[in-house]
Amino acid sequence: MPRITSLEKIFSTCIEPNPPFNFDATVHKPSHFPTLDNIYEDGKYWQTMNFQGKILGIKMENEGSVDNPKVRFTVYSQFPLEDAYLQRLTEEIRWRYDLDSDISEFCEKFREEELLGPVLQKRRGMRVSCAYSLYELLMMAIVLQNATVRRTVQMMEALFDKYGTKVRFDGKELYAFWEPKRLHEATEQELRELKVGYRAKYFKKTSEDFVKGIVEESKLRQMNKEEARKELYKLYGVGPASASILLFETLHHYDTIEKIGPWEQKIYSRLLFDKELVPADTILREIDKRYGKWKTLAMHYIFEDLFWKRKTEKIEWLEKLIRL
Repeated sequence: MPRITSLEKIFSTCIEPNPPFNFDATVHKPSHFPTLDNIYEDGKYWQTMNFQGKILGIKMENEGSVDNPKVRFTVYSQFPLEDAYLQRLTEEIRWRYDLDSDISEFCEKFREEELLGPVLQKRRGMRVSCAYSLYELLMMAIVLQNATVRRTVQMMEALFDKYGTKVRFDGKELYAFWEPKRLHEATEQELRELKVGYRAKYFKKTSEDFVKGIVEESKLRQMNKEEARKELYKLYGVGPASASILLFETLHHYDTIEKIGPWEQKIYSRLLFDKELVPADTILREIDKRYGKWKTLAMHYIFEDLFWKRKTEKIEWLEKLIRL
């Protein structure tokens, strides 16, 4: 049983995102598999964060509206935090949740569009968001490889239990991610004992890339899309499909779709064509024709809306794909 570290309230402030901003649809992505590092309730969100070597608890609360957004941002820590650190942390939250972007043009342009219009009526102001660092998102991408959602959840829980830090704050108990060094120093056999199979090699190699500083996430944020893509290809196991996801989720480029994985292909076929399976190239052409420079953000809206629906109604074809 891992030791639990108690975190105390350190800092609280009000953040004002650029409107329009939809709090719930931004902090909670129903399509993501459940993990032990966050909890969502209507209007409230708790997550852990391993930021610049410190384990934190983060609480975000909705105190505004879509057109007049305000977010209460509270930080919990085991130790006091300097003002300069808190400033960097606030800036990091603003980046990860894409709070400073202006998507008003997108919301206006597609408000009458056949497929996206009805979604915008419900989710207008939703941002692409990623609670994780680039390294952490890659760890999650590895457990998603060739696995059912149930299997992915099992592997992630085993990794958190072995290498993560369990914390308690604001009445919640959650796990925080490990530093890359932990998995870099672990043996492949040690990782395989967690029943992650061939992924053990990916965990170690990817962790080694970050220990060696092969790429710097802060610098990637300053690059244009193609420059950042070239840098991402330097990371072990990152190819066109995963680079497109990283460019969208962690770097907030809205037009990154170049390849579609088999799982997404089946879902997009249903959403765009109401067919069981449509060729990936046909899907890509249709997305580009409909949404142009906004295509990845547009499909994010449509994709997430499907999973919000799943929270209240059973969608038979989708359940067969998820198998949680």
